[in-house]
Amino acid sequence: MNSIDKITIRGYKSIRSLEKLRLSNLNVLIGANGAGKSNFISFFRLLARLMASELNYYVAKNGGPETFLYHGRKRTPQLEAEMYFGNNGYKLALEPTQGNGFIFAKEHFYWDYIGRDFPLGVGHAETESGNGRHANIAAYVVPSVKSWIVYHFHDTSDSAPMKQSCALNDNAWLRPDGANLAAFLYRVQQQFPDHFRRIADTVRLVAPFFAEFQLRPNPLDPNSIQLEWHEKGSDFPFLGHQLSDGTLRFICLASVLLQPDELMPATILFDEPELGLHPYAIELLASLMRQASSQHQLIVSSQSVELLNHFDPGHVIVVDREDDQSTFKRLDAAKLKDWLDEYTLGDLWKRNVFGGRPR
Repeated sequence: MNSIDKITIRGYKSIRSLEKLRLSNLNVLIGANGAGKSNFISFFRLLARLMASELNYYVAKNGGPETFLYHGRKRTPQLEAEMYFGNNGYKLALEPTQGNGFIFAKEHFYWDYIGRDFPLGVGHAETESGNGRHANIAAYVVPSVKSWIVYHFHDTSDSAPMKQSCALNDNAWLRPDGANLAAFLYRVQQQFPDHFRRIADTVRLVAPFFAEFQLRPNPLDPNSIQLEWHEKGSDFPFLGHQLSDGTLRFICLASVLLQPDELMPATILFDEPELGLHPYAIELLASLMRQASSQHQLIVSSQSVELLNHFDPGHVIVVDREDDQSTFKRLDAAKLKDWLDEYTLGDLWKRNVFGGRPR
């Protein structure tokens, strides 16, 4: 599967016009609350659902077109986007309907070698990208977008899905909220034991009391499984809800970043992954992200000075809210060189040297 090289978004939530933002293998979005970081991340979730032919279900479930269009349909009659994967591209324009959904005003594939669009039709309610037309381009675009997952492991309450039993066969990928964590880890343990050991070893670095996972189908219901683990010096099987919130979130993060390449999404997205983590766990998380980005694309939204300190300026995209819209700017490493002789990147952010602070 292919990573995305650049993206254009027009008329989506707080993003009035974002033109051909270049994306590398590691992209860290920073900015103030409400600047638009999460809106950018959520656009990838929308596109993944669109490619799965679930556009209007997703839109209806999340408030209708008014929720997605910049200042609503009166201000923004169309939502437009362009994505480029090397020499291949995908373009779309969505218009709201009276029935509180979207239809395609434009849907094209694009091939850079001849600079030509390949239309997929107009007026349809769900994507035509998987209908077999222009198959060579579709093979580069469709599987990659379908695989995108936005991870946000914020819910660690007593009723959190990741603390409950789940279906044993729900293990194709780790779900965005970690709801199938036990089933996914069980699959990795059975099929990819080296990766499983690496996940367990990494968890021990941030939770020294942790000995090992005990993963098994429920003896009373072999079709379900629940996260179990052992503490050092004990053979008592503790349950997932007996882990601290930070430890449970870190297990989810490590499971994503250390999973086998065969299971990895084309682009992995994290929304505020640093929530509830100790500074050492954040340092380790940054290391895992850098390691994963050598082979896979990561897009990370963060408000953590501690996390930012572990990245290079070239990894960072500063998100600001200007003139009632979100703006996106990559840091220029050359302009910060002298500053970085004395300060960390996080220090410069706190000092408002390059923006990304409340205005």
